[in-house]
Amino acid sequence: MVHSSSPPPAFPFTRSENGGLERESRYVRRMTQTDEFGEDLADFVRRVAELKSARSLSGGDLPTVLDAAIFELDHVVGQLWPRYERLSEAGPARTRASADRQEQQLLRAVFQRLPLPVALVDKETVVRRLNGAATAFTGVRAGYATGRPLTGFLAHADRAAFRSQAAAVARGEGDRSLTVRLQQQPSVPVHATLAAVRPSGEPRATVLVVLQPGGPGAPVAPADPPVRQLPDLAETTRHAAVMDLLDAMTTALLTTDRQGAPEAAARVLHGGFADWVIADAGADGLTRAAVLAPPDGDAAALEGQDPADCPLVVETARTGSPALQIRPPDPDAFGGTETGAPVLVAANVTSLLCVPLKDGDAVRGVLTLFRCGPRLAFSMAEAQAMDLMSRHLALAMRPRA
Repeated sequence: MVHSSSPPPAFPFTRSENGGLERESRYVRRMTQTDEFGEDLADFVRRVAELKSARSLSGGDLPTVLDAAIFELDHVVGQLWPRYERLSEAGPARTRASADRQEQQLLRAVFQRLPLPVALVDKETVVRRLNGAATAFTGVRAGYATGRPLTGFLAHADRAAFRSQAAAVARGEGDRSLTVRLQQQPSVPVHATLAAVRPSGEPRATVLVVLQPGGPGAPVAPADPPVRQLPDLAETTRHAAVMDLLDAMTTALLTTDRQGAPEAAARVLHGGFADWVIADAGADGLTRAAVLAPPDGDAAALEGQDPADCPLVVETARTGSPALQIRPPDPDAFGGTETGAPVLVAANVTSLLCVPLKDGDAVRGVLTLFRCGPRLAFSMAEAQAMDLMSRHLALAMRPRA
């Protein structure tokens, strides 16, 4: 039998091609060494206490106690102190990591408290972070904006240019700036400055977007003394309409049963909020539950349609993510009529909202809203309100225990 002269490694997977396992191995070894050092130090303290108690012995026994004390001191010098030095070498790294975390927390606080509207987006303009000033400026809460393209906040004509400039900045082609307009206030120019930043731990550059109302050269803050701003009557009216809609939806869901909830919700949304409302329900397989059309629309044409033939509905149910489209780019996104014409073209749809009815991880249905012809497109604020109502509707459709 052949015996190995050295014990097997405590953690065998330390190859450089597997960085995760190598880091874990180093961490395990460091923790094991620290624990062993702590145990040895505790034993040393106990032995010193025993030596102190030996002072009461007779003079003839003291040389033996002195030899033991010298042995313990040699143990400290030869064993404990070198091990302490090795373990303390990792101290500066931990200190640096702690300092890095504190710096990141400070930068996050600075980002959130900047008086300028600032957003962090990726090369596709998808929002990573939105600070408080940007939330107030765009009228969209940060939690709703995160994960959605920043171009959704902009007027349709400015989206392609903004997307192109953001991609160029992310590729490292230098900082850019352009004038855009928000969808909520298309008459007010906004100067957007784009710069590339590389957050710690990120594999690629992120685009920092600073929004300055008023276009290039405009002051960031009003001059002193501050001018009292009059309320925007149109915006106040739209907000009041959304609040009325939320109230009507809550009333409808509280006064109907689970089976009738999709149709009751569709009736609340039809007319004042959307020209077409199509409700598809079913956790296992979607079926058409309700179709409400404008007076000149053919509801029967969509009542017999299989939701599986609507790519937009299928994708929304699969991903659980809402879709807001202005001038829908794919005319076949909602399937076709019996004559083969695309539904979106036949209905002259100019904007649409497609929202999943999510109850936790479960999708209990999909609600699709169309606005047609010259009617104003769905805004981000309306999409946000619809996102809230869809979750309430999903809860109303939850099976009772």
